[in-house]
Amino acid sequence: MPSCSPDCCLFQAVEIVKVWSEDGAGKVVEIPADMTSRDVCQLLVYKSHCVDDNAWTLVEHHPILGLERCLEDHELVVQVQASMSSDSKFLFRKNYAKYEFFRNPLNFFPEHMVAWCQESDGSIPQSQLLQNFLNSSSCPEIQGYLSVKEPGRRSWRKLYMFLRRSGLYYSTKGTSKEPRHLQLLSDLDDSNIFTIISGKKLHNCPTDFQFCIKPSKVRSDCKELKMLCAEDEQSRTCWMTAFRLLKYGIVLYQSYNVPQQRKSNLSPFTGPVRSVSENSLVAMDFSGRTGRVIDNPLEAQSAAVEEGQTWRKRSQRMNVLGSSSPLHPSSLSTVIHRTQVWFHGRIMREEAHKMIIQQGQVDGLFLLRDSQSNVKAFVLTLCHHQKIKHFQILPCEEDGQVLFSLDDGATKFTDLIHLVEFYLLNRGVLPCKLKHPCTAVAL
Repeated sequence: MPSCSPDCCLFQAVEIVKVWSEDGAGKVVEIPADMTSRDVCQLLVYKSHCVDDNAWTLVEHHPILGLERCLEDHELVVQVQASMSSDSKFLFRKNYAKYEFFRNPLNFFPEHMVAWCQESDGSIPQSQLLQNFLNSSSCPEIQGYLSVKEPGRRSWRKLYMFLRRSGLYYSTKGTSKEPRHLQLLSDLDDSNIFTIISGKKLHNCPTDFQFCIKPSKVRSDCKELKMLCAEDEQSRTCWMTAFRLLKYGIVLYQSYNVPQQRKSNLSPFTGPVRSVSENSLVAMDFSGRTGRVIDNPLEAQSAAVEEGQTWRKRSQRMNVLGSSSPLHPSSLSTVIHRTQVWFHGRIMREEAHKMIIQQGQVDGLFLLRDSQSNVKAFVLTLCHHQKIKHFQILPCEEDGQVLFSLDDGATKFTDLIHLVEFYLLNRGVLPCKLKHPCTAVAL
């Protein structure tokens, strides 16, 4: 029997993976064994016709254990699925904070938590912080107090801990880091770091800033989990970010630096990252006797802005005429925002908090929702310095037209889309400009 040549063996085994969206819908995809998390996200983006801004992630979710984590872009999805229990699942979600520490490293590593294994005499500036994490020959170290859950008990114990490349250690004598006083709590190579969901209810956590180190081989045994609690959000973020950097090092930087890198065998999925209908649109100029396609991108952008302003002016003119049409622009301006990805309707304040936290507490992450206390008002939920703030948007009437404002009428807008567009470019009364829409996609 003749042997099969390499050219004949172009196929490879595929695995079935089911991914769930935030609205509870699921999508089954067939993927090869060497497909990374980033590859799967790009495939889902393509199939769902949404914009790929490199913030999409797969989330490993364990409902019974109350744990979840975002897969790193380079991780092989089939391998991760093999280590998950039957009740666990993948979620498709945005995480704007995935690589934020590369852009603003000093915001993630408070000076009092950073130490060096080798004495530097203060000669290593904070600006070289990432270089030390990425360089496998250097010895960065994170230190500080953490509460750890006693094995098999509901009680917690506060200990001084040190995170190094070799693992997470705690001191048996105060803050001493002498080798004889250090005990290994967990290694990094065969473990992953998770956020704890509903930690106070499930695990009696002393604070709201919980996380967990879970051995990769453990599927559903709570006894093997290392439950930890930080004192505040900044220190929790520091511990979890340092864990990722110390475990993966330069691989994380490569994933951040080359987000569009794909394997050659994924060419069938290199389609548009936007919907087909969006890609089929072209800019047109109808000012002359015949229309023409606008090729210059700057001219096309100017035309789009002008068209948008013309729509608003036309809206105001028709409002003065008092049209009774069901598509009257003044009525349209009160509902058109419901088509936007940043608008989430009548969700509760707690749900808005949860969505912001899940998608990464970076500056400028925002959403709009209906106000619970005023049926005619709306609320802007915004993240700034890892804190979530709420700003009420109130309607006001001027010359018979309903306008919207979040600064007591000092700045007014014909609709919420106009308002968002303004604060994407101007900070105004907000602590920072709007930047990232908190959104979900239906698979």
